[in-house]
Amino acid sequence: MRVLLSETELIDGVERLAREIDAYYDSRPLTVIAIMTGSLVLFADLIRRLSMPQRVGVIRASSYRGGTKSGELKVDAEMMIDVADRDVLLVDDIFDTGKTLDRISELMHQFGAATVRTAVLLHKRRDHSVELRPDFVAFEIPDEFVVGYGLDYLDMYRNLPYLAVLEPEEIEATAAQAKT
Repeated sequence: MRVLLSETELIDGVERLAREIDAYYDSRPLTVIAIMTGSLVLFADLIRRLSMPQRVGVIRASSYRGGTKSGELKVDAEMMIDVADRDVLLVDDIFDTGKTLDRISELMHQFGAATVRTAVLLHKRRDHSVELRPDFVAFEIPDEFVVGYGLDYLDMYRNLPYLAVLEPEEIEATAAQAKT
């Protein structure tokens, strides 16, 4: 595993992200929605650093399901709180293809949100399949498969306090272990 961002760098990035969001929203109340499951670590760290009044909620989205390439996006809004007439900030772990944030941003508008902004820990340098771009970004990273700080491969590695690139042999070993 090759460490891409250390624990200290991640903390600094989240603090920077929180300052940008605070400056944008000032003291206006905000509804912050975590896109589960990858953003939970970021979400917990971020909301504690934001100074405005907040309502928090979650929505579940998944497109990887066992691989390293994005597939069909599945969204579950069962646990969503009411966003009608509210300023909404969607928090996601990574902007890869962009399909997740694009689709969930559309959903927030359909649910009646007054405004929708997006914040991500990571923005991959690559071609994206949507026009949407995140409003707030902690880090730009190369187009590599990363784990840690909430991001997983086959539900492993979310607990790492740093962000790492999985090497091909680690991907194979993890896949083999997951089958047992």
